[in-house]
Amino acid sequence: TLVMSSYGSVVALSNLSNNLSNTLASGERVLSLLEEKPKVTEVISDTDQTENDAETIVVDNIQNIHGIALENIYFSYGGKFVLQDMSMNIKGGQITAIHGPSGSGKSTILKLLMRFYDPQDGKVIISEAIGKDYDIKTIQSDTLRNMESYVTQETWLFHDTIRRNIEIGSLGATDEEIYEAAKKASIHDFIISLPNGYDTMIGESGDTLSDGERQRIGVARAFLHNAPVMILDEPTSNLDALNEGIILSSLEEEKGRSIILVSHRKSTVSIADKVFVSE
Repeated sequence: TLVMSSYGSVVALSNLSNNLSNTLASGERVLSLLEEKPKVTEVISDTDQTENDAETIVVDNIQNIHGIALENIYFSYGGKFVLQDMSMNIKGGQITAIHGPSGSGKSTILKLLMRFYDPQDGKVIISEAIGKDYDIKTIQSDTLRNMESYVTQETWLFHDTIRRNIEIGSLGATDEEIYEAAKKASIHDFIISLPNGYDTMIGESGDTLSDGERQRIGVARAFLHNAPVMILDEPTSNLDALNEGIILSSLEEEKGRSIILVSHRKSTVSIADKVFVSE
């Protein structure tokens, strides 16, 4: 009886080292995350400013985007420069394309526009229609995220319904708004063909969908967000010519928006009012 009753305790004791190893490894990751320093420094609101930074202007509201300028930008990863003395003027209300080979800094430009990073030198300036210019470092992150939609090369999806994954672009959006965004992204017909339609669960990281379907859901999010600036990084790289054409037509119809488009495909950049070549 004693031997049999001690069996569970012995097994638990033998598994202790494995459990401790997993616990310590998890704790180390949590501590590393807490100690991680942000790449950019968030600007504080006027009410939080001290006398020392009273001269700093904090922008928390921008109405109409007249243009975006990158002035003499230098940016490097690990000491290797991908952008050197790069300048670019993007006119508001137009489709601007950035075309060039891999590694030429196209995606980096978009990340600077989103302020995921700050350049080592140079400025990113956002101009308002009333004639005011703002350094992107003075714009609060909430304001910047509200005025910009960003479609990355890889769309991150969650273990939830298609409806909820699109709704991330604008929480609380109506069904009609979600359907309209999906139509613009050429994904609506596919969704309604599924047994559960928009309530279909897509699995972790969208593993039940193809690369092209995941990409179109990401584009639908951007349309739903309805921001004045749309930033798209290779939005049609996994699409066939038909779906690419539908999305490009939808982009051309977005009157008044400033659309910044990065693509290797000449067919994609053909809709642009202006094309910058990154070398």
